[in-house]
Amino acid sequence: MKNPNLLFVFADQWRAQACGYAGDPNVRTPALDAFAGESVNAANAVSGWPVCSPYRASLLTGQYPLTHGMVVNDMSIVSRPVSFADALNAAGYDTAYIGKWHIDGHGRTRYVPPERRLGFRHWLGYECTHDYARSPYYAGEDEKPRLWPGYDADAQTEAAAAHLRGSRRPGQPFALFLSWGPPHNPYETAPEPFRAMYRPDAVRLAPNVPAEAAEPARKDLAGYYAHCSALDACFGRLLALLDQLQLAEDTVVVFTSDHGDMHGAHGLRRKQWPYDESIRVPFLLRWPAKLGRAPRTVPAPINSLDVMPSLLSLCGVPVPDTVEGTDFAPALRGEHAVDDGGALLASFFPFHEITYASGARDYRGLRTERHTFVRQRGGPALLFDNETDPGQMRNLAEDPAAASLRARLEAALDRKLARHRDAFEPGWRILRRFNVPLTPLGDDVYHSWEAQA
Repeated sequence: MKNPNLLFVFADQWRAQACGYAGDPNVRTPALDAFAGESVNAANAVSGWPVCSPYRASLLTGQYPLTHGMVVNDMSIVSRPVSFADALNAAGYDTAYIGKWHIDGHGRTRYVPPERRLGFRHWLGYECTHDYARSPYYAGEDEKPRLWPGYDADAQTEAAAAHLRGSRRPGQPFALFLSWGPPHNPYETAPEPFRAMYRPDAVRLAPNVPAEAAEPARKDLAGYYAHCSALDACFGRLLALLDQLQLAEDTVVVFTSDHGDMHGAHGLRRKQWPYDESIRVPFLLRWPAKLGRAPRTVPAPINSLDVMPSLLSLCGVPVPDTVEGTDFAPALRGEHAVDDGGALLASFFPFHEITYASGARDYRGLRTERHTFVRQRGGPALLFDNETDPGQMRNLAEDPAAASLRARLEAALDRKLARHRDAFEPGWRILRRFNVPLTPLGDDVYHSWEAQA
């Protein structure tokens, strides 16, 4: 059998919990809910370094951030790996990328030349914008920016549809990556029909959102859900087109996200935090129909750097030696479980909306099928039983009854860090290693904090 096609669709900041099929009582995602009924659901999939650029670099290289060098946003990849697209190209695929890129590191508005596109041959991309109604992009080798008409996710979806209708040689397998900017903030900018679907006062909050965070959380979530529903409609159109073009019989379809969003949980906002609202992402994978669709749940915590080797393996494409992630294809195919010790979690340096002053810390952690364990520099250890405490409201790290569990997770985390040659250095030292300025506040702020930690 020839290699299957691959349609990889991912959103920005869409947390795993914010889907109808995942049990959110607020959001309306009928296309994704129906898709989940036909798909393998990696229910504990995580973005181990939950912020845009580090995730994307790991997705497209299969490497840990300390290898590819993208430890915070707006950097450039320093390793020279065989990328996801390189591996697919070598196997005869037509490779295309549409939408947000955010791993070039030469400025968010700058043209990304072909040699910095990690092998993608067809290109309608832009480094980074969240102005969804006035969203630029570059097409191919044209260095003049263009504007997506209307809501950019709609226009990008139509561009993906046009590519599916016939931009490749007959019989050639395709790999199309579609990267949407929403539901990342600003939350209030979804198309009006979708905004009209949600009222802040009707949003039901999770128990781990404290009273003081409730009002802003409801307001943000109403807009966030509007974006989610708008993207769900876009996804539904793509699935319908695959059926219309008789491509569904030969296409692996993936829906996922680069990281989540706290939305008031534990009184926190945005991403980078080690809690499930920040790290867990949707990950649905649908087989070609002729291979038999057996919807099921895979509990393994598949991490960002595991996606490339797992999908290459599923497509029958050799996994490059430069990849550091684990191949979870046997688990996704339902052959046998794959246990690599849990998903490594990391924040190398809090930045932008998340700072040391707001309580964030450099951390390393482990997310297993059941537990989360986190070490923080200058902060308390965290240990949660996510089965009995899904809101992560009871920290067991200092509970004598959990001492043996903590010891096991400590040892497992040490093994993971050793595997990736991560000594858990202070964040400022890691940024220095990769020649990243420590912010206009100056180095003394961070040396002072480290001395106190």
